[in-house]
Amino acid sequence: MLALMAMLYSSVGHGGASGYLAAMALFGLAPDVMKPAALTMNLFVASLVLYRLYRADYFSWRLFFPLAIASMPMAFWGGTLMPQGNNYQYIVGAALLLASLHFFVRIDNERDCVKPTLWIAMPVGAVLGFVSGLTGVGGGIYLSPLLLWLRWTKMRTNAAIAAAFILVNSAAGLVGHAMTVNRWPADIEWYVIAALLGAVVGAEFAVRRLAPPVLRQLLGVVLVIAGVKMMLTV
Repeated sequence: MLALMAMLYSSVGHGGASGYLAAMALFGLAPDVMKPAALTMNLFVASLVLYRLYRADYFSWRLFFPLAIASMPMAFWGGTLMPQGNNYQYIVGAALLLASLHFFVRIDNERDCVKPTLWIAMPVGAVLGFVSGLTGVGGGIYLSPLLLWLRWTKMRTNAAIAAAFILVNSAAGLVGHAMTVNRWPADIEWYVIAALLGAVVGAEFAVRRLAPPVLRQLLGVVLVIAGVKMMLTV
């Protein structure tokens, strides 16, 4: 299931953390290892997706830089935190439900782009960076619709920015986690291998052809089910 999630998410330029969290929630993995597992898989999958999109000349440093500068310290801080008791399950459940909206709401991306504004980009990066580090959701799932709604990107540039954002914030969140909480899932290398196998296929879709609507809606349904399960099984 991790490979399938990686394939579907990478096809729209994402690392797949919300999908991995959903899969782990459905299969009952312990909450204290879900975050580092999702961030680790994110790191590898987002790197592959970014490599493919960057080589295809879809990346924009001008847009990425202010988002990354603001988000990375916040992702590190979020990574140092592990909500106690059932709080993490409630937070992740809510994050998955919110992330599911991305797959049901279509935003027009054919409009002309406008110049990004620093006073919006940096607060957005900071908030999403913190959410990324705290929950293990890479942040791209929230960043992508915002960039389209603000008319800052077209679809494939959007995917490239999201992949880079996920990459740097997953790395910062993992460093924060390792320095404080430092709990890791067993056999994480197999999780990474499964995710990369799916991402190899998905990254080609990201460059050549975006995921069809029916697959996006299916992902949304999975996130809803997993989010509800996380909140009801505490």
